[in-house]
Amino acid sequence: MRKSNITRRWLVNNLGVISAMLFALVIGGTLFVRTYYYSTARQYMTSRMNMVSNILLRSYNDPSASFSAELRSVVENWSEKDKMELMVISRKGGVGLTSSGFIPEYKLDSMTDYADAAASGSGYYTGKTESGEKIMAVCVMLPENDSGYAAMRMVSSLEEINRNITSIALTLAAVCLTILALMFVSGLYFVKSIVIPVRQIGSTARRYAVGDFSVRITKKNDDEIGELCDIVNHMASELALSETMKNEFISSVSHELRTPLTAIKGWAETIGSMPGDAETVAKGMRVIGSESERLSEMVEELLDFSRMQNGRFSLNKTTMDVLAELGDAVLIYTEKAKREGIEVLYEEPDMLPFVYGDKNRIRQVFINVIDNAIKYSDKGGVVSVQAIMSDAEHIEVDVSDTGCGISEQDLPKVKTKFYKANHTRRGSGIGLAVADEIIAMHGGKLEIFSRQGKGTTVTITLPVQKSKD
Repeated sequence: MRKSNITRRWLVNNLGVISAMLFALVIGGTLFVRTYYYSTARQYMTSRMNMVSNILLRSYNDPSASFSAELRSVVENWSEKDKMELMVISRKGGVGLTSSGFIPEYKLDSMTDYADAAASGSGYYTGKTESGEKIMAVCVMLPENDSGYAAMRMVSSLEEINRNITSIALTLAAVCLTILALMFVSGLYFVKSIVIPVRQIGSTARRYAVGDFSVRITKKNDDEIGELCDIVNHMASELALSETMKNEFISSVSHELRTPLTAIKGWAETIGSMPGDAETVAKGMRVIGSESERLSEMVEELLDFSRMQNGRFSLNKTTMDVLAELGDAVLIYTEKAKREGIEVLYEEPDMLPFVYGDKNRIRQVFINVIDNAIKYSDKGGVVSVQAIMSDAEHIEVDVSDTGCGISEQDLPKVKTKFYKANHTRRGSGIGLAVADEIIAMHGGKLEIFSRQGKGTTVTITLPVQKSKD
């Protein structure tokens, strides 16, 4: 349907207009050629008539010459009998003499050249005789004389001229039809070169709509259509990657949610079956509390991500102390790191300038980054945290670990939503995406530097609060 619509629009809007223009060109060209030929013939006949008139006028002005004899001599000896017929018109309007010697069968009273000549001295006529022959006539009045003749008339057949005009018109029409045919063929090829890729793109897009991102569009030309094919193929690759990341995210979140729920359920059953064992009950409650807190953090992280996606993520900014929030985050994870055999080193400076921001969100970022550093470190590893002034207007917080690191291929994507570089470690894959968004909303930046097997450093830069002087 789309193909026929495009082709129809091209036929109407493009080829239709060009056809009308070529038709007008043929008509206009034919009229121009006809006017040119007729005008040239009239000028020639007029010039020849003037020549005859001058000869007769000299004879008329010569007292020794016979005007009537000269008139008859000019008519009978007319040298262009094969082209034009010269005739003399009597005062009664009839033909008296002709250069051919034959009186024409058609009637002169149906032609206007003699009447016009009688009125103004000269006349011109183009039309058909009773037999249908197309003729052109030029008529001039003779000076007053006693011969009984009133005017000279020159008549030429237009049949040859009309044949030439028809031939030119047919040639012009043939040329225009050839041009139109070439344009039709080339135009159809051009339309086909657009319609077929567009149909392919539409068919492929319908497959994308149902979740099949495996097909790709073949690029045939390096033009706008080819560029569109590249864009659609790139879009498919990104959608496929996003789909894969989303599925991995769902799988990862499901696993992450299942783990604390399993622990909570298991210890709840254990406590229920051993209510008198105080040590077991105390241990179970600690595990239940820890796993519940972990579960709550994961749910809150998912809610934050949902708010970010819907544009409802907001900050409650006040003047805050970065060191206080960083210290709390380090304190929260120091004991956890010890339990996992990881050492946390924190170099706390004496004082740093205040920052205008949301302290809860900033602490959330610190917690996320420190938790990742511990998560991706092995037993015996070291996590280092420090805060410094990177320059007069920015505070820099560095969190480094000696863990597994991130590959060069994965490093540019680790802040992308749903992306997990290492699937052997716990996590949903959205923590860094949320942290990066929070820091960006504070006018800062979160950068990650890493080498696989050598560890990772996360650098958080925040602008200090400007003085109100």
